Amino acid sequence: MSVNVQDLDLPQLTEVKRQLDEELGHLTNSFAQLKQAQAKFKACVENVAEINPSNTGKVILVPLTNSLYVPGRLSNPDTVIVDVGTGYYVKKERAAAVKHYQAKMDFVRSNLETLQETIQKKQENLSFLIQVMQAKMQQ
Repeated sequence: MSVNVQDLDLPQLTEVKRQLDEELGHLTNSFAQLKQAQAKFKACVENVAEINPSNTGKVILVPLTNSLYVPGRLSNPDTVIVDVGTGYYVKKERAAAVKHYQAKMDFVRSNLETLQETIQKKQENLSFLIQVMQAKMQQ
């Protein structure tokens, strides 16, 4: 069932605007979180690309958390440990790790595009609603 917003009175329009503002805030927050995830996956691809056989035996900093690193030695530059989510890690060849993170980046990019379209539609709806509210106030 659809309702023409021009048929609503000002208090009802105010409530619809509040709901739209809330939805837009949630969608914008989700967009920002997806952008952060995309940046994280991109950094993972870049980090895997930096590992090469010439670094075998050299001391490197191993991340335990986002802000805690410990020194370690690179023993096998052909494989890396990949965080596959929910606390699980898998040993993968470097090329497979890059492919894994690239697939994650593509998935996030697809969701970002869809979310961007949704945000744009909601912003257009909000703009139209504000115009209707202004017209009702002038009457």
